[in-house]
Amino acid sequence: MSRGNRRQGREFALKVLYGLPEGVRETVPFLEDFWKEFRFREDELGEPLEESGAPISHDVRQFTEALAEGVLENLERIDSVIREASLNWSLERMAKVDLSILRLATYELLWMPQTPSSVVINEAIEIGKRFGTGESASFLNGILDRIAKSRKEAGT
Repeated sequence: MSRGNRRQGREFALKVLYGLPEGVRETVPFLEDFWKEFRFREDELGEPLEESGAPISHDVRQFTEALAEGVLENLERIDSVIREASLNWSLERMAKVDLSILRLATYELLWMPQTPSSVVINEAIEIGKRFGTGESASFLNGILDRIAKSRKEAGT
């Protein structure tokens, strides 16, 4: 899968996680609606595709779903790791978009070791620049760098 497709998959997974109602841990019904509706309306996380009928590649869709489902299946562990790495920040205080990006990137760092940590962190920063605030990039970088270093020190 090309780098652009993986970025697109990450951005779609961010939108899925951001859009899930609090407490929902099942993606299947939500994903069905997401794939039908996401490109037909403006949303809080960016513009719809210019062409409403533009097909999404199978690889992008599969990667998006794997990320979103992986995050939800491992949410307690992911949130625990983020809590340990986020000095002076509770999850409740974090902007929802930043927390969603952190969850995606932490999932990749812990469960997708084939992707280098530097790539995961860079992708999270770039997505944070696009969808977050002016402070998102440095906030994400600091926490994800601590997670990657602790993972490396633990030998995982």
